[in-house]
Amino acid sequence: MAGMIDSRDSGTTLPVMPFEDDCASHFLATAVVGRRRGSEAGEGRHGLGPRRSLPLSAGSLHSRPGDSALSRMNRMKVDEEEYWHSSKCKAFTFDDEDDELFQLKESKRAVNSLRDIVDDDDDLEKITWSGEPVGSISWSIKETASSNSITSEGRDVSLQKGSSGVPKQASSYSLSSFFKGRNKHGSFQSLSDALTDTGFKNYAPELRRPKADYKDYSSDWSPKDTVRRLQRGKVCSLERFRSLQDKLLLLDEAVAIHDGNVITAILVFLKRTLKKEILFRELELRQVALRHLIHFLKETGDQKLLLDLLRFLDRTEEVALTQYREHLNIADAEKRKDFLKGCIGLSFSSDDAAHVQDHYTLLERQIIIEANDKHLESAGQTEIFRKYPRKASILNMPLVTTLFYSCFYHYTEAEGTFSSPANLKKTFKIPDKQFVLTALAARAKLRAWHDVDALFTTKNWLGYTKKRAPIGFHRVVEILQRNNAPVQVLQEYVRLVEDIEMKLNLAVKYKCHDVVIDTYRDLKDRVQLMAYRCKVERGSPAEEKIDSILNNLQIRWKN
Repeated sequence: MAGMIDSRDSGTTLPVMPFEDDCASHFLATAVVGRRRGSEAGEGRHGLGPRRSLPLSAGSLHSRPGDSALSRMNRMKVDEEEYWHSSKCKAFTFDDEDDELFQLKESKRAVNSLRDIVDDDDDLEKITWSGEPVGSISWSIKETASSNSITSEGRDVSLQKGSSGVPKQASSYSLSSFFKGRNKHGSFQSLSDALTDTGFKNYAPELRRPKADYKDYSSDWSPKDTVRRLQRGKVCSLERFRSLQDKLLLLDEAVAIHDGNVITAILVFLKRTLKKEILFRELELRQVALRHLIHFLKETGDQKLLLDLLRFLDRTEEVALTQYREHLNIADAEKRKDFLKGCIGLSFSSDDAAHVQDHYTLLERQIIIEANDKHLESAGQTEIFRKYPRKASILNMPLVTTLFYSCFYHYTEAEGTFSSPANLKKTFKIPDKQFVLTALAARAKLRAWHDVDALFTTKNWLGYTKKRAPIGFHRVVEILQRNNAPVQVLQEYVRLVEDIEMKLNLAVKYKCHDVVIDTYRDLKDRVQLMAYRCKVERGSPAEEKIDSILNNLQIRWKN
């Protein structure tokens, strides 16, 4: 199809001839009107460079008169080769305006002036490769996500669950985000404006803790400084003290400040890091630390190490007592009896050896008594077991409890039986005071006043009877009163109190009127007797007895 091409050089309109050759059918009929340096006409949006077109002149498309087809083809081929062999890059020239190096310098200068561009409040907008403005919300989210995806692999999952709803932008912003921020209107503002703007909340990156906070975990403290910090409650690592000399110096510093908690803490560290032979040898020279360790082992129940330490120190009696103390952990009576039998041969002192022997004998008898009384109680043939059933087993009970049990259930038995109170008193050498107190409490609880009276009645070599109490009759009165003894029984034992003032106090306290009246009569104290007459009930036998004494003319009163 034929057309016309306007030639601006000649000002004439040239006819365009149709292409006859297949080899020239791919050319485009575009005219190059000139070359403008730095124009935006041939540049792409993203700065990819000027678009280039095939340079076609009027002569290349117009058939001149007299030219043959072959000559036209040659000229077109020359123009084509000239186009494909041409280059945008030019050789060096002294013309700065045409020099590409000049453009590179200009670009470098523009990059160096980035800070000035950022600080200016202009409408310049930076675009990323994805086409999003730098500093926008979507850009910040992507920047944060990309940074967190790298650092989140080493974080603890529980720390992520406990984090608050506001995300911490820890090291997630690029350098440009610190120089520029976006305000409410969508334009960028400087860093100072962003910090002073109350409507814009900026989350600063999380900084590392100062080095001063890590001093407690430092490993360069001396033994003296470490002990001082432990005394103040600071957390200090003792693992850096590896040599024996440093560990002993640490222990000596702890002993020097006289702080038991610090000494114990260092002893625990030494017990864990030293062989027991070395630890025992060094502690033998440090008695204060040694006592702390022994007490610590007793409190924690580390019996094996405690026995090894005591054997190393050649403390045989303490070793025996420590082994004997193990019977407390044995619940079964038969097994405990066998264990105590094995402890009899240990290296106890004379008093302790007798105590261990008595303990074994007592437990042996308790087992026999328990089995016998359990059978009698189940059979129901004994009156006392029917009237007062047993409330607890007697096994592993103390000697006084066993004696009370025996006085309560087996008081009348012969001395030859294991359950007899007299047999227990003889076997275990119970003192008279202890035996009387225990027997009195047991028989008074049963209200067996005849047995109580027999307990204090003795005979001399002439056959005369006399009441005697090794514990004092004032104690007897108190025990009887606690067991609700009648007034007649109390009066009998109040009269036996030797101290007059104590006798009067007990008689007034427990309302033993006869004792009070007789005592004032013997004292010939008419005033006190008349005062006491006002305290008794009118018309009572006590008042009549007082009136009878006051009217007796044979008594010579002191007042």
